[in-house]
Amino acid sequence: MDRRFGPGEETGSRAERQDDSLCQVFAVNPEKVARWEGKLPSLAPVAELFKALADETRAKILYLLAREEFCVCDLAIILGTTVSNVSHHLRLLRAQRLVKYRREGKMAFYSLDDDHVLHLINEAFDHIQHQNQ
Repeated sequence: MDRRFGPGEETGSRAERQDDSLCQVFAVNPEKVARWEGKLPSLAPVAELFKALADETRAKILYLLAREEFCVCDLAIILGTTVSNVSHHLRLLRAQRLVKYRREGKMAFYSLDDDHVLHLINEAFDHIQHQNQ
């Protein structure tokens, strides 16, 4: 039997409906608000960086490049995809200055752009391993 609740009738106890991760009252800490209100730096570039990292193929590419340099063909074989697909991802990673390349004759070898990228990848990987323990 489908029972409908009228205005003012509850579908369960308040504790059952309450999200424990939220404050149960709205209270403002004026000191904290004054310290930060209007003072956030622009985080759009950070969000763009994380968007670039959010794709699994790009994360795999960065993981591999954190270990050694690769040409596009090697990456395509390892990842089980096409050279075109890997090239597309590498273009996006280069635009975010996460990877760089060097030419050797007709070959282009990719590596991480700098140690900051290596730290990002290592920290993310360590975080995931820590969560799985």
